[in-house]
Amino acid sequence: MQNGMYADRERCLRAVQSKDARFDGWFFTAVLTTGIYCRPSCPVVAPKPDNMIFQPSAAACQQAGFRACKRCRPDTSPGSPEWNQRADLVARAMRLIADGVVDREGVPGLAARLGYSTRQVERQLLAELGAGPLALARAQRAQTARLLIETSELPMADVAFAAGFASVRTFNDTVREVFALSPSELRARVPKRNGAPPATNTGTAATPAGPAWPGTLHLRLPFRAPLNPDNLFGHLAATGVPGVEEWRDGAFRRTLRLPYGHGIVALTPRPDHIGCRLTLSDLRDLTVAISRCRRMLDLDADPVAIDDQLRTDPRLAPLVDKAPGRRVPRTVDEAEFAVRAVLGQQVSTAAARTHAARLVTAYGDPVDDPEGGLTHLFPTPEALAALDPGSLAMPRTRRTTFTTLVTQLADGTLHLGVESDWAQARARLLALPGFGPWTVDVIAMRALGDPDAFLPTDLGIRRAAQELGLPSTPAALTARAAAWRPWRAYAVQYLWATDSHPINFLPV
Repeated sequence: MQNGMYADRERCLRAVQSKDARFDGWFFTAVLTTGIYCRPSCPVVAPKPDNMIFQPSAAACQQAGFRACKRCRPDTSPGSPEWNQRADLVARAMRLIADGVVDREGVPGLAARLGYSTRQVERQLLAELGAGPLALARAQRAQTARLLIETSELPMADVAFAAGFASVRTFNDTVREVFALSPSELRARVPKRNGAPPATNTGTAATPAGPAWPGTLHLRLPFRAPLNPDNLFGHLAATGVPGVEEWRDGAFRRTLRLPYGHGIVALTPRPDHIGCRLTLSDLRDLTVAISRCRRMLDLDADPVAIDDQLRTDPRLAPLVDKAPGRRVPRTVDEAEFAVRAVLGQQVSTAAARTHAARLVTAYGDPVDDPEGGLTHLFPTPEALAALDPGSLAMPRTRRTTFTTLVTQLADGTLHLGVESDWAQARARLLALPGFGPWTVDVIAMRALGDPDAFLPTDLGIRRAAQELGLPSTPAALTARAAAWRPWRAYAVQYLWATDSHPINFLPV
């Protein structure tokens, strides 16, 4: 196993000895003398080097018989940036596992989505991560179970099934094996206040006193510092679709369409985490909802590596130094974003929001939101494919673009998801009528998650380039941007920051 940082023992040792939190999630430290595994930044005294081995995943540690450290809680560290910056089989498989596919469809379903045999998928994951898809999904279930145990008062049987376990017995055995405590002992360790567990200092927070819906949880979403919330939340709020998204009381709120039901999430930027208030109609969707929110906010990025690369260009360096840690605002639903990208072609942000809001009201599924102004889930491709094209208030050519897109999404001819091969998805999008490079790369950047997507024809990018003394023609700017690879999507965020783009405005 030669892939990944964990294979570089000396580098791992330096990270552990310096307690460098930047490497949390990149690898895990298993301690031979104690039988526990930790994140690199664990605050305890570092073990002797001879007593440490390094693993690429929590699942590999658990499979080797190590249990999670009760002090640093490695199961709550940010995810590895590898899975969001790569498009190979292993990265695509990890994104699907995080989205709960193994729990819902099994390993055969995972392999079918990837277009490989079950044996090939298992072999690749074992070679790079030291654990197969079942072990990786099991580790994720254990983490979800811990969240529910510590942040809710659900009966343990309900926790077991909500976390994805097939039986209470398997749930009990897994929790004991991973955390060296029974589920009841885990819950008893959390001090009670006003009838609910208080916030912890790592991966979760408690439900505060006061009224709340059934199925409402308060969580802390960790990230690697630095994080600049202005572009992230400013863009999401400024482009939010009324009824589906809103900025309220310092939080970005939106509805979520999930495998077993729906949800409403409120995400609040904090100095050291993102506050997440999540209300679910079915708690089995917890893991998927967390994964999609993390992906939308790009929380598993490695901002230090990204910014260091962009600083090598003297024209970009001042932008990075002024506001480091910009993220790429993404989406919780790839098909939804593709539809919204078409609605936004050649119109203002306000006009695009108006078009989308009309579709939401007419074709979205209604939801109840007593705490805000959210009214609907965004319409499915199937619902949009059934609409009368004549009802669309847009030019005929863009109407054709819209109807072709939703028809292909609805019948499965075109599939956009976390498992998508970026090159193949680009080619299929470009083959659609009315899809040019700008629309395709916006979808690649914000829906598919390609960190190297670039928009050299974007007017705001060209204006910013000219202001900074960079080449402003698309061909010349693309040539200059070769030095920014593989992080050109992040360069876009810094360039947009010099222009009056919606990404710059954070509602107050």
